[in-house]
Amino acid sequence: MRAIIAKRVDSGTPDTEEIRDLAEAAGYEVAGEVTQSRKADPALQLGEGKADELADMAAREDVTTVIFDNRLGPYQTYNLGQKLPDGVEVIDRFTLILEIFGQRAQTRKAQLQVELAELRYELPRVEAKTSLAKRDEHPGFMGLGEYDESREQDIKAQISRIRDELERIEQTEEHRRERRRASGFDLVALAGYTNAGKSTLLRQLAADLAVDENEQLHPDLEATAESEDRLFTTLGTTTRRAEVGPREVLLTDTVGFISDLPHWLVESFKSTLDSVYRADLVLLVVDVSEPVEEIREKLVTSHDTLYERNEAPIVTVLNKIDQVSEAELEEKRAALSALAPNPVAVSAKEGTNVDELLERIDRELPDWERERLVLPMTDDTMSLVSWIHDNARVEDVTYGDDDVILSFEARPAVISQARARASDLQTAAAESA
Repeated sequence: MRAIIAKRVDSGTPDTEEIRDLAEAAGYEVAGEVTQSRKADPALQLGEGKADELADMAAREDVTTVIFDNRLGPYQTYNLGQKLPDGVEVIDRFTLILEIFGQRAQTRKAQLQVELAELRYELPRVEAKTSLAKRDEHPGFMGLGEYDESREQDIKAQISRIRDELERIEQTEEHRRERRRASGFDLVALAGYTNAGKSTLLRQLAADLAVDENEQLHPDLEATAESEDRLFTTLGTTTRRAEVGPREVLLTDTVGFISDLPHWLVESFKSTLDSVYRADLVLLVVDVSEPVEEIREKLVTSHDTLYERNEAPIVTVLNKIDQVSEAELEEKRAALSALAPNPVAVSAKEGTNVDELLERIDRELPDWERERLVLPMTDDTMSLVSWIHDNARVEDVTYGDDDVILSFEARPAVISQARARASDLQTAAAESA
């Protein structure tokens, strides 16, 4: 597939790097670009002369698609299509992102989120078409085709159905997260923009094997975390186990953020971000080789997204230090200090400072607590002793004739469960006495 990139900005020089990356991520070969600096034209987005230039280039380069980095209204899309050669499709960045998401969606949850986003994108256009057609009593208004009021109701019903199913999936995943916490796992999520290096960092931090590789309840888990240099490699989530000091930690790599996403698109994928919102610690990964103003803008947007529902501490990870000098790193660290206080600078690719990051993770996660339990000597006691050994740091075990005394250190959830199981043992022993 061959495409032309088009972008208009109100002033300054249009930057087409990201939209080119998006187009290539979707499988397009970019054959050229048309840019313009001026106020938006209501009918064509570009000015009339630029739109003609775009049409000439599309014919000359024999492209299948014109991709706008701007948001296009339905009438602009129609008018541009009238100028372009037959068979050339016009799409905007949001349609392109949905196309990429659709290609990457391998799980039921991801597929539902893509479908939800597509419907949320279509709904206002159908509503506008219906409203205008009713107002003007002209079903073919502006050449947009027949309107069908039932389509609007159908979309709303489908949105409601998908939301219900996503809620059921999220409830299942939340129960799984709570079981893992009860088993002694701390949950750490990696967040950040696409191509910041989250997947590469996950491979550095994690153990060799994926978590629950064959678990049927969690189709999002993958055997490996890919680290390809392309957008949206991790549309779903990838969870892997890591050892952080005495802790057993589950690390989850999530879908990367991307700039200038509309609210409806973020909302459609918010259930994917639940693994971030419900983590014990968030690692916010940024590409320190990018210009400092771009990093600052991404940090602000990331904080807006994360602090909306997240209560866990956030550690900023300045990744790709192998691509900057020490002087540049220190300059950027100072310039970003208000948004990223006390960050950890690493190279996920080279493994530089990964040990320092592991130490920081250990410090930031919830403190472990000490506990001393006196257990009656029953047939079931050794099962609990074994479980505590698996999920805590045992400091001492004393076996008496009638009881077992354990001193150990563990996360609060494990201590709570150990106390409950010890109480059940004591109750059972008293009843059988």
